Amino acid sequence: MSSWLGGLGSGLGQSLGQVGGSLSSFTGQISTFTKDMLLEGVEEVGDAATELQVSNSKLAEVETAFATQKFEYDRLKRLHAELEEKLEASEIQIKQQSAEYRTLLQQKDVEISHLKARQSGLQEEVQKLQRSAQSASSGPALLPVTTSSSSSTTATSSSASFLSRPSGSLQGFHGDEADFSDVIWSQQEINRLSTELLRLEAEAAHWRRMSQAGGGGGWGGRGDQGEILKLQQTIKELRDEMSPGSELSELQKSLQSLQEAAEQREKQLSELSGGLEAAQEKQASLQAERDEAQEENAGLLQNYTRLQASVAELQTRVQEQEGKALQKAQLDHEIQTLRSNLTAAEKEIERLQNLTEAEPKEEVEHADILELNTIIGTLRQEKEALEQDKVRLCASEITLFKQVSAWRGCSGLPVEDLKVELERREKALRATEEERDTLMSELEELDRQNQEATQHMISVKEQLSRQLKEAEAELARATAELSATREQRSSLERELESQKEKMSQSAFSLNDLHMSKRELERTAKEMKDKLSHAQEQSRDARREAAELRKDLQEREEQLAAARAQLDRGSGGGDGEAKEELARKDKEAAEMRRELGDMRNSHELVASENYDLKMENRRLKEDGEQTLGEVEELSRQLKESQAGLNRVVREKDTRIEALRLEKNQLEGEVAQAERKLSEQVRQYQQTIEELTRARSMDASALQTEHERAIKLIQEKDMEMAQLRRDLEQQASDHRDTNEMLSITVAGQKQLTDLLQEKDVFVETLKQNAADLQKELENSMSVMSKEAESLKQVLEEKDKQLGGMKEENSHLKEEIDRLRDQQSRPQHLAEPRTLDIITELETEITQLKSSNNGLDEEIQSLRRTVEEQQASLLLSQQSLQAQQGELEQAHARNQQTALNYDRLIHARDEEIGRLQQALDGLRESRDPANPPPVQGDVILQENKTQSLNQENGNEKHDLSKVEIEKLVKGIKEKETEISQLNERNLSLAKQLDQLVVSRDEVGKLSQMILQKDLEIQALHARVSMGGGHNQDVLFLQQQLQAYAVEREQVLAVLNEKTRENSQLRSDYHRLMDIMAGKEAALLKLQQENQRLSNMSDPSGSQEMFKETIQNLSRIIREKDIEIDALTQKCQTLVTVLQASGGEPGAGSGGVSSNQFEELLQERDTLKQQVKKMEEWKQQVITTVKNMQHESAQLQEELVKLQSQVSADSDCSSKLSVDYTRLIQSYEQKERRLGSLSVELAQVQQTITQLSTTKDVLLGKLDNVAPAPDVPSPAAEPTGRQASPPVVGEKLQEELDRLRAQLAEKENIIRTLQENNHRLSNSASASESEQKSQAEEARHVRERLDALQRSVREKDLLIKTKGDQLAQVSDALRNRENDNEVLKQAVTNLKERALILEMDAKTLKEENELVAARSREKESEFRALQETNMQVSLLLREKEFELSAMSEKAATVERMLKDKEQGKNGELNQLLNEMKSMQEKAVLFQQERDQVMMALKQKQMETTAVQTELQHMRDKESRLNLELERLRNHLLEIEDSYTREALAAEDRETELRRRVAQLDEKLASSSSAVENASQQASMQVESLQEQLSGAVKQRDDARAQLRTAQDQVNQYAVSLSNLQMVLEQFQQEEKAMYSAELEKLRREKDEWRRKAVTVEDQASALQLNLDEATAALDSASRLTDQLDLKEEQIEELKKQVDVRQEMLEEAQKKLMNLLNSTEGKIDKVLMRNLFLGYFHTPKTKRADVLRLMGSVLGLSREDVDKMLEEDGRHGVTGWVSSWLGSRAAQSVPNTPQRPTAGQGLNSSFSEMFVKFLEMESTPSLPAPKLPVLDLKPLSAVPPRRSSGGVASGAGRRPGDSNPFLAPRSAAVPLLAGSGSGGPAGHLLMKPISDALPTFTPVPVSAEASGGAVLKDLLKQ
Repeated sequence: MSSWLGGLGSGLGQSLGQVGGSLSSFTGQISTFTKDMLLEGVEEVGDAATELQVSNSKLAEVETAFATQKFEYDRLKRLHAELEEKLEASEIQIKQQSAEYRTLLQQKDVEISHLKARQSGLQEEVQKLQRSAQSASSGPALLPVTTSSSSSTTATSSSASFLSRPSGSLQGFHGDEADFSDVIWSQQEINRLSTELLRLEAEAAHWRRMSQAGGGGGWGGRGDQGEILKLQQTIKELRDEMSPGSELSELQKSLQSLQEAAEQREKQLSELSGGLEAAQEKQASLQAERDEAQEENAGLLQNYTRLQASVAELQTRVQEQEGKALQKAQLDHEIQTLRSNLTAAEKEIERLQNLTEAEPKEEVEHADILELNTIIGTLRQEKEALEQDKVRLCASEITLFKQVSAWRGCSGLPVEDLKVELERREKALRATEEERDTLMSELEELDRQNQEATQHMISVKEQLSRQLKEAEAELARATAELSATREQRSSLERELESQKEKMSQSAFSLNDLHMSKRELERTAKEMKDKLSHAQEQSRDARREAAELRKDLQEREEQLAAARAQLDRGSGGGDGEAKEELARKDKEAAEMRRELGDMRNSHELVASENYDLKMENRRLKEDGEQTLGEVEELSRQLKESQAGLNRVVREKDTRIEALRLEKNQLEGEVAQAERKLSEQVRQYQQTIEELTRARSMDASALQTEHERAIKLIQEKDMEMAQLRRDLEQQASDHRDTNEMLSITVAGQKQLTDLLQEKDVFVETLKQNAADLQKELENSMSVMSKEAESLKQVLEEKDKQLGGMKEENSHLKEEIDRLRDQQSRPQHLAEPRTLDIITELETEITQLKSSNNGLDEEIQSLRRTVEEQQASLLLSQQSLQAQQGELEQAHARNQQTALNYDRLIHARDEEIGRLQQALDGLRESRDPANPPPVQGDVILQENKTQSLNQENGNEKHDLSKVEIEKLVKGIKEKETEISQLNERNLSLAKQLDQLVVSRDEVGKLSQMILQKDLEIQALHARVSMGGGHNQDVLFLQQQLQAYAVEREQVLAVLNEKTRENSQLRSDYHRLMDIMAGKEAALLKLQQENQRLSNMSDPSGSQEMFKETIQNLSRIIREKDIEIDALTQKCQTLVTVLQASGGEPGAGSGGVSSNQFEELLQERDTLKQQVKKMEEWKQQVITTVKNMQHESAQLQEELVKLQSQVSADSDCSSKLSVDYTRLIQSYEQKERRLGSLSVELAQVQQTITQLSTTKDVLLGKLDNVAPAPDVPSPAAEPTGRQASPPVVGEKLQEELDRLRAQLAEKENIIRTLQENNHRLSNSASASESEQKSQAEEARHVRERLDALQRSVREKDLLIKTKGDQLAQVSDALRNRENDNEVLKQAVTNLKERALILEMDAKTLKEENELVAARSREKESEFRALQETNMQVSLLLREKEFELSAMSEKAATVERMLKDKEQGKNGELNQLLNEMKSMQEKAVLFQQERDQVMMALKQKQMETTAVQTELQHMRDKESRLNLELERLRNHLLEIEDSYTREALAAEDRETELRRRVAQLDEKLASSSSAVENASQQASMQVESLQEQLSGAVKQRDDARAQLRTAQDQVNQYAVSLSNLQMVLEQFQQEEKAMYSAELEKLRREKDEWRRKAVTVEDQASALQLNLDEATAALDSASRLTDQLDLKEEQIEELKKQVDVRQEMLEEAQKKLMNLLNSTEGKIDKVLMRNLFLGYFHTPKTKRADVLRLMGSVLGLSREDVDKMLEEDGRHGVTGWVSSWLGSRAAQSVPNTPQRPTAGQGLNSSFSEMFVKFLEMESTPSLPAPKLPVLDLKPLSAVPPRRSSGGVASGAGRRPGDSNPFLAPRSAAVPLLAGSGSGGPAGHLLMKPISDALPTFTPVPVSAEASGGAVLKDLLKQ
């Protein structure tokens, strides 16, 4: 019941959580929807047409997005189906693997048992050796005794601990625990055995050393006492070192503990032997029962297959319905989420950020899964290594065994020191074992904590995601508000510009509000439509449920039709007798089938009823959810309307404030305009002054000009000041606006946010502290583990050191032994030689063991490092395991719910069984009614057995009762079969569920409890005598069913394990697929990048530029060569001319020559500079080319690596594809073989049917054959008839034999097929053998032939049934194959897609490679061109050198000719020489310069770029300078011109002053007119200027404000994001804390509610009792007066009745004597009913009364009641008793005797007085007995065993309530009391009734006080 309530509570909690989650998501969607509509309203425009366009565009976008999402959903659906098919395929593989693992486990168990046997033998030998060593020791034997005992006890304890494990496994069945836990346990056992073996090896080595030492001493010289004294001294020193008292006490304690362990092991062994004997007996009984059960199983299997098919169909339908509902819900949810995602454009940035954050987490999870896979691989490797170690240990044990047998006879001198060392080693080994165990437990705890932490993190993750969604919604709202404020600002600025714009903007904002209202109304309508849609869906679900019912009815009708067809088809026969027999058989089979069908239909209807109930509940919950959603929608609508009203009011107030501010600003603008007009006038005045100043001097003009400039500057300053003031005012105005809006709109939000933020900060701090503590704890645990591992390493090092010391000691002993060998030996020298050889061999063995220990220490260190690494990995994988734990948690919840349902169904079935038991027990012996309640079964076994014995002693069962019992047992059998079928169906349903191991264990325990209860009930049924055989049969069936149930449980465990493995494989495959897809994406991206990089535009341009530069250089070189050749020609002509005309014009020639030579020198210098520059350019280009080639080579390497990776991927894919194809081909082959088998079976069936028809026809012909010839042959005589008949019979027999041979062949083929297709081979073979034997005896009788034919017909029927089963199995196989084909096709498609991708990647890679090749070819061509250019350059240089040589020869010739002519010529020649030398030097330094230039190439490029920049700057500066110079020149020119003009004007003005004075009067008017016109023009220009300036200033101000606003918005956005992130984190923490608190509070409140309900019920009972008592007391006070009057009359009647009583007593005595051994059934029925109707506290009294009626002594009854009270139950009749004990009380009360009145308690008297008053015989007012019933329920603690004596009471001391008139009514009645005078109830049995302690009441106390005391009690 508690489990059922717990399941209900968990189910309710889950459903409520789902409702809450759906509501929260629903409200979040509504909020996002409203926010999006507001945003849409903000974006809308005033025109209706533009609005329509915007809405249409948005609608189109939404529709396209919806279409894409729908396509994506379909694709995902297909993917899901494919994955499910893969899962099914992998399940089949996993089954095979699990079977292989089981066989492996069995092998391991066998090996472990062998190892145990060897270990026990070794231990016994070690103990014998120790005993022999002890007997040989001469010193004090305290420590040796302890060591030997401790070692033996350790051995025994280890063996006991080893045997303690399998004893537990023997308690259950073998199929239960075949899990991975067994693997782990066996691994631990192997480790323990290896450590034990090491210990035994160490002990053996120790004893060997002792024996060697003893042998050496004994044979070397037994009289040598020096070594003995040394050994004794060492023993004393060791004892002094090792605090002997504590050591002894510890050793004694360990001895005691080991002795206890040995005793426990002996007990366990005795228990095991007893259990084995019992198991053998059970096996014998089960063998006998199995033959019977097999016959019944054949019929059960057919029913079971039908049930399975129907259940599978129902399950598939239910799953389809659930899948449809889930799909609908998912579709609706996805549509809503799509709309919200589409409308919320601002949230996309945050979502992308979240996605980027989530991707690494997923990668981490994948990495963790891969790490887990690697850990599993390492564990498997360790397992293999351990198996190898085990083999090695076996070998070492064998060697040890040989060694022990070799030196068993040896005994030595005192060996206490070695024993001490042995003890120390044992302790160290124990310590290491304990540390290993602690480490294992800590690792398990860490795993558990890891799982808990991951679960916690998953829940936190979910909460965070929810909170993130809410925060996003809030951010969207905030952004909407920001946009609204922006629009308000823009509207205010527009209002400042003009009133009309302001009005239009206000109209637009109002329009926006109206549109938002309309949008809200639309959302409300949409929500209503969704509601109606949900209602329609619920109606559809109901319709589907109705359709399912109709389908069921149709199926039943089809069944009926099938039965009718069977009835029709089963007809037909040959003879009347055969027909009758066949009909009877068919009718019996039909009856059986109908019975099975009826049962199946009944169970189906029950399951459908349950399913319909569940669907109704679900529909109700859905309706409630929809109602809640409607209410929330209405509430949100109201809130949104209220918010709109508020927004409208706030906008109105703001508009009013803005109008006021606008008026103020307009006044300020008017003032500014006035100021501007004044300034305009001033400017006009200055212009007039300037016009007047034209006629003044240049100096006056200069001063005027300066003054005007100053004035202009001052005015500009004033203007700037005014502008600043205006800007300040505008900024102040904006600030006030912003302050108003922010303070009005955001103040409340800020305060709320701050408060919530503080709360969240506190919760976050707490969470951070908790997390820190958890981290510290985990770190401390890790550090402890590391320290422990370090300690283990240190201990191992110490052991190494000890081993080395022992080695040194052994070497010393060997040296000593060699010395002894060298001495003269007394006894046997060959013996010492043997010992020495043995010692040498042992030394080698010890060295090898030492090496082994070193290797073990290294392996331990490696394991320590691996454990540390695994700890780090586990810390990293904590977060990654959260998703998996979340899934596991969800699975656990689902499985818990499913198991709760299962347990509920089991409880209902137990209730049904108990009801059936009730019927059985009522039909059985009424004196021994067994209990009904299932809750008290285990506690009532003892009392039940007692009562059963009593009943069996006294009563025998009648034939009718026996028949009833047999019927009940048959019903029980049918119910048990139904239960088993139900069990199997439930187990198959559970196979489909994913169940975690822990919950499976718990629930299996609960199921075991329920099965125990069922077994107890069956045991109860089996208690009745006379049905021992049936009961035994039932028990055997129960045991068989228990075995089957446990097999089902084992299958369940296998399924769960397989499912978990499948899940892991599925995740792994998904990870692999994701990795491959990611690799493909990466490759595509890199290809794109490479294609972009290899875009030949930039590099080709570079190459073109370099080629152009090189061609330019070559052209310049050609030009230089041409110039040099021309110079040479000119020099030659000069020489010829000088040679031709030596005398004439020598001076002219020399001067021309000088000029030409100077020019040539300059040109040569310039050419040298150019050459250097060209060289630098060439070097830079070459360097660039080299750099580019290096980059290209790197890219080539990258591309090659990518290509190799792609090829690897494609090879892996091809391998996977080939594997899939192979598996598919195997499946196809299997299908083909199955189809061949089916065809064979069908052929055999057709052959059988034909042979059957032939046989039947021949039998019809054969049957009348013996009858026909006899009458014809009789008159002829007996001589002719026998041969004719014999011949015919022989012919018939021959035919029949041939047919029988054919039949036998067909039957044999059928048997072979049956062997392949079914499991019931043994029965069919035996039947076929018997049939074969019967067929051989056909010669003797034809009747046997007919019987065999009938049996073969039956066989054909069974074969047909089996064929149908096989065809069903084939259909299932075909379906599976179709599924596999679909999976293969899907995989083929995927493989094709991947191949296409790989091909595209290969093509891209080939393109890239081709591009790289082109680049390489271009690079080579460029290098070749470069080489050609360098060659050309060298040729040009050679030509230069040749030309310079020619010039030198020319100079020599000139020198020869013109010696002494000129000094200048000599100088020129010297300069030419220096130039030539420089050229030579230049040629020499050219290579060095080339090298230096190569080194400084990068620097030169940088310098060139800088130079270019500098040149550009210089050019720009030069241009600027030139412009400025020109400007200055122009200004100077203009000034000079103006000065000249002014001077000219001065002269002209002085001349014309007189004329002007004369013409002033005339021209003044004209001047005034002109000035007015000019002023008008100036004013217009000034106005235009001022307007332009104003516009410019306004634009600048608006720009600045816009920029400021943008900055502010950015800052505020970042702040908001920060706040939101903090807010989200705080909310997450707070929500998690609050959720935990709420869960705890919910549990506490539930507990409190339960307790309060119990208290309330108890208080209600107490209240009812108290009110009833008060009412009765109030009535009693009224009735007491009447009673006093009636008592006087009754006293008179008492005397008369007394006489009648005496007569009745005499008659009763006679009756008693006559009916002493009889018991009245009416009496027993009344007692039975009275027990049921009395309250629980009074039932002991009724039991005492029953005991007195049955003649039991009171003490026996009390003892039985006390034993029952200890068990916590009042008796075996505790649940039957009611409230009709008063029926046995007679109606007419009589006056009691004094003794009876005084022997009863006050409460009893009070109740019986009320009964007296309620009798209908008296005329006084009456009280109903039922109203006063609670008062009779006096608590049992008030009852006393003793009886108060009547003599101790005085009438004066008694209360009026205790007066004789209110005394208890006796159970004595007169003759008119409603029964015969001699009735048994009239017997005085007051002595047997209980008496209660009287309430002590003083004489002064009133009745009210007594009542109060009563109520208090």
